[in-house]
Amino acid sequence: MKKTEDKKRFSGKLAVIVICSGMAVIYFGITAYFHNRFLPSTMLNGINVSGKSAEQVETMLKEEIDGYVLKLEERNGRKEEIRGEDISLKPEFGDSISSLVDNQNAFSWPVSFFMPRNLSETTMVEFEEEKLEEAAAKLECMQKENQENPKDAYCSEYSANGYEIISEEQGSKIKKKALMTALKEGIAGLKETISLEEENCYAKPKITSDHEGLIQLVDTLNQYTGVVLTYDEGEKTQTLDGSITHNWMDITDMQVSINEEKVAEYVDELASVHNTVFRKHTLKTSYGETIDIVNGDYGWKVDKAGEKEQIIQDIKEGISKKREITYERRGASRGENDYGDTYVEINLTAQHLFFYKNGSLVTESDFVSGNISKNYDTPTGIYGLTYKQKDAVLRGENYASPVDFWMPFCNNVGMHDASWRSSFGGGIYKTSGSHGCINLPRSAAQKIFENIEEGDPVIVYTLPGTESAAVAAQEAAQVTALIQSIGEVTLESEPAIVMARKMYNLLSPKGQAQVPNYDVLAASEAQLAALKAQAAAEAAAQQEPPQ
Repeated sequence: MKKTEDKKRFSGKLAVIVICSGMAVIYFGITAYFHNRFLPSTMLNGINVSGKSAEQVETMLKEEIDGYVLKLEERNGRKEEIRGEDISLKPEFGDSISSLVDNQNAFSWPVSFFMPRNLSETTMVEFEEEKLEEAAAKLECMQKENQENPKDAYCSEYSANGYEIISEEQGSKIKKKALMTALKEGIAGLKETISLEEENCYAKPKITSDHEGLIQLVDTLNQYTGVVLTYDEGEKTQTLDGSITHNWMDITDMQVSINEEKVAEYVDELASVHNTVFRKHTLKTSYGETIDIVNGDYGWKVDKAGEKEQIIQDIKEGISKKREITYERRGASRGENDYGDTYVEINLTAQHLFFYKNGSLVTESDFVSGNISKNYDTPTGIYGLTYKQKDAVLRGENYASPVDFWMPFCNNVGMHDASWRSSFGGGIYKTSGSHGCINLPRSAAQKIFENIEEGDPVIVYTLPGTESAAVAAQEAAQVTALIQSIGEVTLESEPAIVMARKMYNLLSPKGQAQVPNYDVLAASEAQLAALKAQAAAEAAAQQEPPQ
């Protein structure tokens, strides 16, 4: 039994020895085979040389070199070729291939099946580079008329759809240096075909459609010009959108800025439409007649600087909105008459005013306005009440007058009570008027003060024919007396003549018709002019040197 088991063990060991010996014989045999041959999975300059000896490879390469043609694949489907004979292509091996075989480790042949080798050798062939240059220069792709420069991707012009990226164009411009490198490497490796595209032989656009800066530029432009501002201005609604704002976009190095000068020009146009300050206003007076008011600064006035900054801010925020224009001054209402139905109406001719609030008459009163004989005329026009103040002291060059109710509307001109006066209205203002203010009875001033607000319109005008007949007759009598007092005309009569003329001109047509001695005034003016001319001539004669 024991002998049988020993025989089995011996037989097993013998089998292992035989198998291992056989494998060793095979391994060393194959190693000997690859001692002078290329290992498995070996590529030389792109050519499969596995299991071939140096002599076999050289023979194979010589066959390939004889009649060699390098085919070029170009853009637009064009194909060209360079023949080996045109560049004097010939083999040049020396001992380079044998050295490659000698330098490999033949014992590593099993590993080669799993680890391919790519060998390169630049001395297998030689050619005349000058002829290659000439052959390359003759290629169609190298001709000037066949080369188109690449074009960068760019941002389109503005359209109804906004901005978009216009894709780059690759063109067909050849990079000569890259082409020559690709040709030399292809020929050295005896490649059958090379792709100029894959070999990076074409000039490329600097900016492509996926350029981050270009994408950001288009996004910013579309954000800015996509903003729609709707101005809610009553009957004058106006829209600002990309059709206008795209003209404001300045682009430098793919950065967007908003041209503030162009925004300011647009705001100027807004102001020309919506401003009502310094424009003619019409008023249907309490006397039934409609008149034009051409002076004054009341009305809507666009805050140009503020609106410009607001527009820029709105655009940068990228949010469309409906809003009102930014105003520096505001009127009471929109439409034809911006002063609304709350205002003070002051008739300098009649020396009478009316105060309406919400269309209803609150009070009316006679008053005394600026002394026109001293050139303290009350300014006509339409103004907004500047403010109102109780218990103020009005100061001038030679006076300080305390008042209970002070309501300025044009610089230092305003309405106030005048406790120092016992009468109002008529023609008092012509010779005994104020320094320009509207002097009112205290009760009227208080009534207005209690009901008027800052900014409420004050409309001041003259309306010939609204003075009373009695006042006209009285003023005509005063002028008649002034003319009579001139007497004999001398040079010293000038102040009296000038005053008579001024007071006559201040009369209404009705009053002037009641001055019976106007011809005396005209004759006096003529005589005064003659006397002044004579005096001037005599003075000139006295200054002449003796003959």
